[in-house]
Amino acid sequence: MLLSYTVGLGTMVISLSSPPPADAFPNKVSDKYEDRPKRKGPKPKDLGVGTRKDMVGEEYPGLKNCGPAPNCFCSTDSMEDDPEHNVPAWIWPERYGNDGERAFRQLEEVINAYQPGQNGIDGGGFQIMKSDAKGGYIYAQFESLKNGYIDDLELAVVGGMVDRAVQVRSSSRVGYLDYGVNAKRLNYIAEALRAVGWDAAGVDFRTHQDYAAQNGVK
Repeated sequence: MLLSYTVGLGTMVISLSSPPPADAFPNKVSDKYEDRPKRKGPKPKDLGVGTRKDMVGEEYPGLKNCGPAPNCFCSTDSMEDDPEHNVPAWIWPERYGNDGERAFRQLEEVINAYQPGQNGIDGGGFQIMKSDAKGGYIYAQFESLKNGYIDDLELAVVGGMVDRAVQVRSSSRVGYLDYGVNAKRLNYIAEALRAVGWDAAGVDFRTHQDYAAQNGVK
């Protein structure tokens, strides 16, 4: 909408049209809910590889702990300490040897080929926010279509872990349940990696029965 006002001898034209939000992901599947308030939630301050503490207070290097809510998975949360949130690390193909940079460049390609809206999730699109192939780290954000919830995905090499292993974390920022979103996302990416020779297990609902039951997924 344009409004015009006469000011002195000239005319001022003011546009009232609203530009798309600067932080909207361009690969979203629809503008259907553009007028709804978005609940992105604050970005966690302690993402990345850091010093964490297990249940008895012992320190270890890893990605951010999941906490109690059934809306997160992390491969550096040990199976012994946190079986409901643990997922296996993804192992790059033997043909890459110790070339982690090559492996992370392929990871970036696979994530960039992700289909927003797959399985009814991430219709708000996604974006890789940081990619450091040499350092072995990728951070991406995924957005829900209707309410604009943001989930954080991290992939990282962590020292002292299994050779050729990429540690994985996918977590919601807002709410208690995720209705299977993080599992569906990880399983989609894991399937794409297996197609190019990775050992990527994803989330098995048979071993995460509490998560499946609370979030109503099978």
